[in-house]
Amino acid sequence: MICFFIVTFACVIERFLQDMEIIDALQRGEWVNGIHPEVSRKLLAAEDACHRFNALLPSDIVERRSIIRSLLGSVGDNFTIHSPFRCDFGEYISIGRDFVSNYNLTILDEAPVAIGDRVFIGPNVSIYTIVHALDPVQRAAGVMRARPVAIGDDVWICGNVTILPGVTIGNGAVIGAGSTVTSDIPPMTLAIGSPCRPVRRITESDRIARIWQPE
Repeated sequence: MICFFIVTFACVIERFLQDMEIIDALQRGEWVNGIHPEVSRKLLAAEDACHRFNALLPSDIVERRSIIRSLLGSVGDNFTIHSPFRCDFGEYISIGRDFVSNYNLTILDEAPVAIGDRVFIGPNVSIYTIVHALDPVQRAAGVMRARPVAIGDDVWICGNVTILPGVTIGNGAVIGAGSTVTSDIPPMTLAIGSPCRPVRRITESDRIARIWQPE
């Protein structure tokens, strides 16, 4: 009987390690067959958590923050995420402090998505890490890979922006509305377009000289 339990336990451990191998391979950027029970399990768990979050009243702040903290890999203090919010796994997303995202943020985090401090994200923004095979037969079979996305501190991503796999956006950059970001954006740069391209540096001349204050 003891031998039976030992063998069974060993089989469970072996299956668990095999299940985790595909996630690890995705994280490394390897091409994998993503139609896999462990991938499906993680996707479903994150979808359920997002559904619970999105179903709550905006005023139910404590429960909403609790769900986000349990769903994401890490999130800093003083964050605001408006509904609806959707992600694939959640655990591969890290967010710094003083984060604000507007309505309908989507993050497909098969690879890590790192977001810095004081980042503003406008409505209808999508951040993708997953790449499907171009060959239709391989694509239908689930062949895919993932590449990480990094967004630095003090970045403003305006509405209706799409950020594609493998992109890094430098500290202080501003991405104009409607842009599709296909390549890295330097720090302290205003970038606009599809594909998104740097337009100019952000300098001291961009500081607002007069800000209204109540008397």
